[in-house]
Amino acid sequence: MAKGLHPPAKPGHAPWRRETGDGARRIGTDQKIAVLGVAVLLLGALSLVALNQGARFGPKQATPAERALSQVKAQMGPTAEVRYLENGKRRAVCGYAGMAGQKAAVAFVSRPNRILMGDDPLGAEFAEMKARVLSGLQSAPAGG
Repeated sequence: MAKGLHPPAKPGHAPWRRETGDGARRIGTDQKIAVLGVAVLLLGALSLVALNQGARFGPKQATPAERALSQVKAQMGPTAEVRYLENGKRRAVCGYAGMAGQKAAVAFVSRPNRILMGDDPLGAEFAEMKARVLSGLQSAPAGG
């Protein structure tokens, strides 16, 4: 008998194929990889079909009005309210916001990741962004 870790292979038997004690063969690594590859392709195809039919994965995105309100409240406080809103270019919205119970209002430009207020120290940047996304915003809030 040859010296080593494994007994010598039987004649006519591939040494890389393992047999269980009852003579049945196990599924080899190559077969497992092939089965998993087919499963991945099927899942990818199902995802594409779902996306083409309008399915959306992940959380529902807020509308521009909802986004602007949450940004205004984060900037001005929980009693802030949006008084006027107008859609701009791309996903930007412009409008006026103020505190509940007060007449004063401030202009704002809301983009998905940022809000600029008219009374910010970055006045030039606010004016430039307002001109870029919505040049027709009124100079004073409608109705006071």
